[in-house]
Amino acid sequence: MALNPYFLQGSQAEQRLVQNLINEQLKIYGVEVTYIPRKFVNQTSIIEEVQSSKFDDNFSIEAYVNNYDGYAGAGDVLTKFGMSLRDEVDLTISRERFEDFISPFMSASDDVELSSRPREGDLVFFPLGQRLFEVKFVEHEDPFYQLGKNYVYKLKCELFEYEDEVIDTSIDAIDTQVADVGYIATLQMVGIGRTATAVASIASGGIQEIFLNNDGSGFTSAPVVAISTSPSGQAGDNATAVAFTTERGGVTSVEKILLTNAGGNYTSPPTITFSGGGGTGAAATCSINSGTNGVVRFTMTDNGVGFGTAPVVTVAIPNAGIASDRAVGIASIGIDPSTGFNRVNSIFIVNAGAAYTSAPSVTLSDPETISGIGTYLFNEVVQGMRSGTQARVKSWDYDTGVLQIGNVGIGTTTTGFFKGEDVKGLTSGALFSVSRFDDDTTDKYNEGDIFESEADLIIDFSESNPFGSF
Repeated sequence: MALNPYFLQGSQAEQRLVQNLINEQLKIYGVEVTYIPRKFVNQTSIIEEVQSSKFDDNFSIEAYVNNYDGYAGAGDVLTKFGMSLRDEVDLTISRERFEDFISPFMSASDDVELSSRPREGDLVFFPLGQRLFEVKFVEHEDPFYQLGKNYVYKLKCELFEYEDEVIDTSIDAIDTQVADVGYIATLQMVGIGRTATAVASIASGGIQEIFLNNDGSGFTSAPVVAISTSPSGQAGDNATAVAFTTERGGVTSVEKILLTNAGGNYTSPPTITFSGGGGTGAAATCSINSGTNGVVRFTMTDNGVGFGTAPVVTVAIPNAGIASDRAVGIASIGIDPSTGFNRVNSIFIVNAGAAYTSAPSVTLSDPETISGIGTYLFNEVVQGMRSGTQARVKSWDYDTGVLQIGNVGIGTTTTGFFKGEDVKGLTSGALFSVSRFDDDTTDKYNEGDIFESEADLIIDFSESNPFGSF
């Protein structure tokens, strides 16, 4: 039968009174927390898995802390991976306050789903402990329909475990919670660059060019190149060279041979042999300068600093003005242990040239950035000018030129920065050039390689199956 029409069992006025009393009690006895909704950066289209997300909005709301005697949960647990903090907190917030002051702003965002109520996966910043908690469950029917309506949401929250999400609320107390966690890569930036300089020495009877007749195969390292001695008997006249290897189709072979000293006073082309490196079959011959001078060596007078890529080496044309007789050199760069920046280590001879009557001038191109500008800001987005890779600043040290970044390539298909490219801060306008990109992250939870190597010391399946063969 129908309900008694003379008893309303909760009129709108009574419901309004209860809601107002709850709101007032939360404002008196509650704590002002910051609600941070999760936004999806991208999802897979098959099972709608969230690949990356961000938190860049914040809303203040009063909440009652139900855990009056401390955090709930398992507390601090010692595991084989270190200390695991499993604190939990239960918060009660006003349904009306959420729906009136948070939901309308969340609804306007296309990348926030289910914005009519608090959502599992959103974050709550708890100011008393200066900690971020993640909403694991939202109870919306407790108390159960008092006077025919529900008035609060109860949020069951666990301590947030960072997984490389973007957190950019513009509130330092929140954003800095994850400043030193997650996958942090390092960029060695060039603050002040300097052009390298070198001089050339010439002599006659030196090797003009080496020809690789057979690149061989099966090398595990670069072989040693041996060149027969000069007839002059002088050590400085003995030619020297180095080999470089490359891998194609799973086969490692000799890619090229470059001269470090072209030698002198050879009357016939010397013999070139290879040894070591684990491979076989490599063979090479050479031509010599007979009767004319060629470049026999390059000597660095200033190694420069700040090179992301090897500079271009330009050698002057011989005095006769024949461009085809010009010597060709190629620079090699490496880390200067005193500064940590890349410098030019040496210049190899590709072709010694011919018909020089005096030592030619040698010019090296400038490093990518002669002088960096600006200061990168914490949490701002930086972008590589050539690669297009974006990341977020974790820390910046102008004195050492070390830029630590997180969220590398988030939301894109690019995953790294190019050596020598400029990296610009999209907010600060800071601009420096990349000397080195180290993507070996400092994430303390990303130590799978260590576990694997240590496990091999206990059980090595590559030798034999310790459980027997069946």
